[in-house]
Amino acid sequence: MAIEIHWVSDDASLAAQCSEWRRLPFVAVDTEFMRVDTFYPIAGLLQISEGERAYLIDPLLISDWTPFAELLQDPAVVKVLHACSEDLEVFLRLTGSLPTPLFDTQLAAGYLNLGFSMGYSRLVQAVLNIELPKGETRSDWLQRPLSATQVSYAAEDALHLAEMYVLLKAQLSDEKYAWVLEDGAELVANLGREVDPELAYREAKLAWKLSPQQLAVLQAVCAWRERQARARNQPRNRIIREHSLWPLARTQPDNLVALARIEDMHPKTVRQDGEFILQLIKQAASTPAANWPEPLPEPLPIEASALLKKLRAIGQREGERLHIAPELMLRKKTLEALLKSGYPDGPYRLPDSLRGWRRTLMGQALLDCLAEGECP
Repeated sequence: MAIEIHWVSDDASLAAQCSEWRRLPFVAVDTEFMRVDTFYPIAGLLQISEGERAYLIDPLLISDWTPFAELLQDPAVVKVLHACSEDLEVFLRLTGSLPTPLFDTQLAAGYLNLGFSMGYSRLVQAVLNIELPKGETRSDWLQRPLSATQVSYAAEDALHLAEMYVLLKAQLSDEKYAWVLEDGAELVANLGREVDPELAYREAKLAWKLSPQQLAVLQAVCAWRERQARARNQPRNRIIREHSLWPLARTQPDNLVALARIEDMHPKTVRQDGEFILQLIKQAASTPAANWPEPLPEPLPIEASALLKKLRAIGQREGERLHIAPELMLRKKTLEALLKSGYPDGPYRLPDSLRGWRRTLMGQALLDCLAEGECP
């Protein structure tokens, strides 16, 4: 299809276009980026559409992102994206800002019970009845000039995104539309809560098996790994591989030979950072007991799976009543956090992750189910 394409390749053009876009009720936004050997995504192209034409912003030629940041934060302009978690990282890296309000078409599809976690091409097929070509997912978006196929692919994505927004919004009730925006705000808030390096150890595999003294070592190693990944702009596994963290904290090697024998330990890590890691472990291992982290909760036992299933049924029942994809109703992590708050005998407390309309609609039913066995 022939699309009217406008290139935005300098600061003045971007400022002028952002001024125009801020007069609109919505803009569809997409990004193309590279993230092979880096911690942060590297933007290769940004695409904007209002439903009639496509604007392609070349981030390699833009130095002042202030007007775009102001567009992202303009509460009068809805920003439309699809499965946007990595796009949000691109915006944060480029502009220091995140979009509000945010309408994610993947979420909207779930609220209309079209499907859960639908890919972009599949959703375009379902909503617009357009079959997209395989695309340029493996393209080098940092090359210049971009190929004609890349340009066409990028422009089509933005235009179809705008077209889908119009159709999806028309099918959503006011209540569901508000819920999509609420979930979008939650996505933005979660990304805005940058991982505290000192708390990164809580996400390490098998960390719950470690003693408080071993957790002190794990905490130090994970915090250093997180900070180094950001400072060097490398994936975390390039600093220390994930599977090496638990045995490091458990065995606490005190020489390079022992360090090299740690499971999945990369030789380059030993060569480049081995001496520092050994010193880090030694220092953390001698942390006074009063400063050790609290033991981490064990995973729920297998016996809890039946109760988890009953809780999930509450969400499924409400999803059926509201014609919403059941997977959108109650997230597994939220239900597990609820169970861990009082398993096996209670009392139970609703976790902070159960927020907004879900808490209002299902919070009491979940507590009643746990307290009295009144489950659907």
